[in-house]
Amino acid sequence: MTNEKKQKSTQVLILGSGAAGLSAAIYTARAGLETVVLTGPTLGGQISLTAEIENYPGFPEVLSGVELISKFQTQAERFDAQIDYDSASRVDLSVRPFIVETEGTIYSAQNLILATGSKAIPLGVPGEEKFTGKGVSFCATCDGFFYRGKNVAVIGGGNSAVEEALFLTRFADKVTIIHRRDSLRAEPIAQKRAKENPKIDYLWDTVVEEILGDTRLEKLRVRNVKTDEVSEIPFDGIFVFVGNRPVSELFEGQLEMENGLVKVDPLMHTSIPGVYAAGETVDGFYRQVVISAGSGAMAAISITKDLE
Repeated sequence: MTNEKKQKSTQVLILGSGAAGLSAAIYTARAGLETVVLTGPTLGGQISLTAEIENYPGFPEVLSGVELISKFQTQAERFDAQIDYDSASRVDLSVRPFIVETEGTIYSAQNLILATGSKAIPLGVPGEEKFTGKGVSFCATCDGFFYRGKNVAVIGGGNSAVEEALFLTRFADKVTIIHRRDSLRAEPIAQKRAKENPKIDYLWDTVVEEILGDTRLEKLRVRNVKTDEVSEIPFDGIFVFVGNRPVSELFEGQLEMENGLVKVDPLMHTSIPGVYAAGETVDGFYRQVVISAGSGAMAAISITKDLE
């Protein structure tokens, strides 16, 4: 019996299957370039965790992240892009064709598009790791159902935190937004909906110091950043939305990067010819599906122009 990995070569290999990756695949495959997409751990990445998207142009009806990604995938496959449900474990950009290794396959690719996106930042407090999946969650869409009739907290004050808090009110009896400042950073429309929702409460100027419980989360030890007062508050679950960081560890030391973001020029070229990047791999500011999709298309068009 052999454990040898399969060898595959392709013209374009795309790392990541969010809006940037699948949008790029639509364009490269439609241009007649042999295209393979490595999905990463989840098809759609962060978008697939989003309950409702209501600002993607062309879709006036609200749709879930999973539904939108499914449409992207169908379109990419229509042009013969190949979707491989696997994750890169090693990337070698020192040779061309570039080498990308997964659990079962070694790819050699003439061109790469890095669209690995971002992932949720943990709080980094005692008890968080222990109770992840036992009261601590990073995805309201995935886990909200388990908190029907319960009392939950949402940590954070940005768009994700407020939108997920609103989603959780479908299930939970009470949702408390815990934020280290005294006002939210979320868009005005999201803030207005949250303020009007009778199930949502606020704990301002407050940080979580520890997550406590026996076999699962039972309460939070929190501290008021202005008064330094520490208290313990019972909750059935908490949802953490304090920000995201780029998933770019595989490229460290191989590409020009800044704060984990891959640096690109206006045409989505990285510091290595033949390697392009798009989406939240390069963008830590806008973080919108439409922007990621647009930058994925830009990277793909750059490849086709460069090959001409």
